Amino acid sequence: MSIPSTMRFSRPEGDQGWRAEIRLKYGVKGGKTRLLERQQVGPLAVQKTFFPEGETCHTYLLHPPGGVVGGDQLRFDIHVDSAAHALLTTPGATKFYRSNGDTAWQSQELAVADGAFLEWLPMENIFFPGAEVKLITEVKLAGNARFIGWEMQCFGRPVLDEEFTHGQILGQTHIFRDGKLLLAESLRLQNKTQLEYAAVLHGYPMTGSLYISPVDDALVSRINQIIDEQQARFGDRVLLGASELEGLLVVRALGQHTEPMMASFVQVWSAVREAWLGCTPDAPRIWST
Repeated sequence: MSIPSTMRFSRPEGDQGWRAEIRLKYGVKGGKTRLLERQQVGPLAVQKTFFPEGETCHTYLLHPPGGVVGGDQLRFDIHVDSAAHALLTTPGATKFYRSNGDTAWQSQELAVADGAFLEWLPMENIFFPGAEVKLITEVKLAGNARFIGWEMQCFGRPVLDEEFTHGQILGQTHIFRDGKLLLAESLRLQNKTQLEYAAVLHGYPMTGSLYISPVDDALVSRINQIIDEQQARFGDRVLLGASELEGLLVVRALGQHTEPMMASFVQVWSAVREAWLGCTPDAPRIWST
């Protein structure tokens, strides 16, 4: 799958760093969702798929080197066929280390067929001071495909009082349904001053976005109720808000640390699952380790 012209970033040239790609295709076989095709190059891998909820296929994405450095190129290409239901997450945060001058590049291309359901729920990205990173996320939904996914970005390591004093993080997220662009977002962060004074960050070291599509009035109302409950629970440790555009609900968050943001997103995720499937899910055990 090629990156469309709507994305300005291009894959860097050169031979520095890891080149890693993983392509996964899910479909229904024997009455449950299965990983039907897997292609991988470099250090990206998956654990054996498992089925803690019966028919839904859970997958942990692994990056054995443990971190990303300047010059590394990571690409995830995920396709979910009609009637299949896949949940993908990671066993831990992805760490982007200080660059030696080269840019790290990560692309996530997610395609969900008519009648399919994809949950894209990775742990947070942590950007160390001096990191140079470009991130691309593209989601293509077809027909009545269901999608819930999140992105969480942590600038520096606030738990260690380490600030993102220098470096550059560039990101783009695009979500389409039947070829129509529903959402185009950009992220650009270059130094501590920008982190402190950027209007969208309000000085917080973490930002997150949770994407849900499709939604109806009842689900939007329930999510807004959860946002109010989580805001009352965590106070200014996390700021939450939501906006809807053409059947896509975006829950946005600013946070001091990962835990309040993650906890809030998990509550919303659980409510969406209950509304769509009629039962409350068990969170992946890896989130509690």
